[in-house]
Amino acid sequence: MAKKSQIAREAKRAKLVKKYAAKRAALKAAGDWDALQKLPKNSSPVRQKNRCQVSGRPHGYLRAFGLSRIEFREMAREGKIPGVKKASW
Repeated sequence: MAKKSQIAREAKRAKLVKKYAAKRAALKAAGDWDALQKLPKNSSPVRQKNRCQVSGRPHGYLRAFGLSRIEFREMAREGKIPGVKKASW
């Protein structure tokens, strides 16, 4: 499980990205790079990190499911992810 502070920091970044998205797009379209520099750093979508929705783990993240590899494996084994089953041949 990730630290609560790290998860909270990512949530704060996501909130800032959403808040400044329209303003950032307008400034980019206008080519006003100086004003774009004055926006908060964390309002840039590039600074967001993908984290597991269950555990908050940043590494081994599977985009298609929004989970870390560990959580994915456990949930797939328990049958909680539709359409995914253990491979056997």
